[in-house]
Amino acid sequence: MQRSQKAFNIPNVVVALVGVFVLVHAYRYFLSPAQDIGVLLRYAFIPLRIAEGFATSLPGGAGALVWSFVSYMFLHADWVHLLVNSVWMVVFGSVLARRFGATRFILFSLLCAAGGAALHLAARWGDVVPVIGASAAISGQMAGAVRFIFNPPGAINPMALPVRPSYGEPPTSLRAVFRNPQALIFLGVWFALNLLGGVG
Repeated sequence: MQRSQKAFNIPNVVVALVGVFVLVHAYRYFLSPAQDIGVLLRYAFIPLRIAEGFATSLPGGAGALVWSFVSYMFLHADWVHLLVNSVWMVVFGSVLARRFGATRFILFSLLCAAGGAALHLAARWGDVVPVIGASAAISGQMAGAVRFIFNPPGAINPMALPVRPSYGEPPTSLRAVFRNPQALIFLGVWFALNLLGGVG
């Protein structure tokens, strides 16, 4: 008898990471407004925290100078924000996690989150507005996935089973990516959505 296949093929590490997002947001849902603000001030990325002499006056003190570069990715503004980020991570994170393995996937995602925070810091030095959400990590996952999801003979469906052999192929060179019409359309839509989100 043939064994039935799953409708979705989401790597365990992606399920676990999304699960952590949900648990963190559910925990915050039951906090009082004052307690939730305390969580944001301690774990969100706040450029003003980096300003000289201001770190110790915020919750988390000097330690938050380090952990807030990645801890902010586990906080979300509301359930819609969480849902959108979770869906994008399931789609593109699954592709990357299957190729990288759990440990490399987590390290890569944290590095992308830290890079996003550093870029925001450079652009908005001293800003008081907290930064939250996994968007920087997901953007890094999307950028990593674009190196091979458009490999011939076409785009890979990250949810499909069985896993296509393309996942084991070498990544496409950056030159080839920028010559691929599918990749260019994808990148154009991606940048447009980010621009609209930022402006909105």
